[in-house]
Amino acid sequence: MPLWISQLLFALLLTVSIWFFVKRVRFIRRNILLGRDADIPGDTRWRLRTMTRVALGQGKMVVRPVAGFFHILIYAGFVLINIEVLEILVDGLAGTHRAFSFMGAVYDVAIGFFELLALAVLVACVVFLARRYVLKLNRLQSPELEGQPQRDAAAILIVEIVLMTALLMMNAADQLLQAQYHAAYHHAGSFPISNFLTPLFQSWSIDSLIMLERGAWWFHIIGILLFLNYVPYSKHWHIIMSFPNTWYTPQTPKGGFSNMESVTTEVKLMLDPSAPTPEGYQPPSGFGARDVQDLSWKNLMDAYTCTECGRCTSACPANLTGKLLSPRKVMMNTRDRLEEHGANIDAGTTDEKNLHSYISAEELWACTTCNACAEACPININPVDIIMQMRQYLVMEQSAAPSELNGMLTNIENNGAPWQFSPMDRGNWAQGS
Repeated sequence: MPLWISQLLFALLLTVSIWFFVKRVRFIRRNILLGRDADIPGDTRWRLRTMTRVALGQGKMVVRPVAGFFHILIYAGFVLINIEVLEILVDGLAGTHRAFSFMGAVYDVAIGFFELLALAVLVACVVFLARRYVLKLNRLQSPELEGQPQRDAAAILIVEIVLMTALLMMNAADQLLQAQYHAAYHHAGSFPISNFLTPLFQSWSIDSLIMLERGAWWFHIIGILLFLNYVPYSKHWHIIMSFPNTWYTPQTPKGGFSNMESVTTEVKLMLDPSAPTPEGYQPPSGFGARDVQDLSWKNLMDAYTCTECGRCTSACPANLTGKLLSPRKVMMNTRDRLEEHGANIDAGTTDEKNLHSYISAEELWACTTCNACAEACPININPVDIIMQMRQYLVMEQSAAPSELNGMLTNIENNGAPWQFSPMDRGNWAQGS
């Protein structure tokens, strides 16, 4: 194939891939902004420290050392090996080979380090596959993971294994061609891992080695571009979303509830009909969250950031005691409904579903609001906030609270206390003492 045709095909492939990626990102961004406005407290220095510690530094991952260690290997490999991908992009567009090799010894060390990382990623992916499908860890076998979530997890690990293998095979063929002083393959790079693969191809002809090297090169870059466009559809989108999500972590104690100013205003106006209505005040159109657009944009960002790791569910006391609630399922269901709602908007259609079609009242009322899930999440997602807003809708819009809670609310309304005793009788217990 003439070089200019190869460059043209590469440029076309790259352009189409970027176009599809940007289209998907815009869809996700639009969906997140469907949420209501929310003021997330936090100063810039605190946000930067939080993002650096949690997202960049993987600070909460290492609470579970085995998973944390291997996740760091994959994370480091993903970030640093992309430097070599940058060289592939330059080579593909410019028609060069190992364009960064002018850096000499620095380049040799870098290629050798990338190979070590590639091996580390391979090992980590095998370990994660074994944990999921051989050891079958409980938190990776929950009902909400059946079907597509399990296939997604397996696909991404297998793809990473295949891509790293292609990279090492490309380097092995390149190394052999360099040893034979082929004009197009000048000496560049250090190959501590792919060096062990060279005996497999030692007897191959030069033409066969070139086909292997070029085939692995194209396979690797095409695989990366396909991977780029698959990630925004999968749970692995957290690779990107973990940074803005941790940046917008609220700088307030977990478990705090904001005062509903609209309710306070309505009560004041009811108690004092002569009181003036605040300027610009609009009566609330509803309370709580019926559907995804009633949640805040931060809640929706949380949903798109969820890694489906299950640490939240494994820490949830309600789930541990056999209740139906799974905080991971709450986040997955929120994302699924948001995807569906966004697709309906684009298609100009509506449906009869809402977020409560995905998350049952039994799940919502099982939550103890202990915030163990929010504390356990490695990227600062807060399922409790979504649960409480959905509860508010059930209570304030549907009057659908459990009978025990309805009794307490009635007592508070009539007696000013949770108990069914008249305020006049509260001191009776002390009589005769």
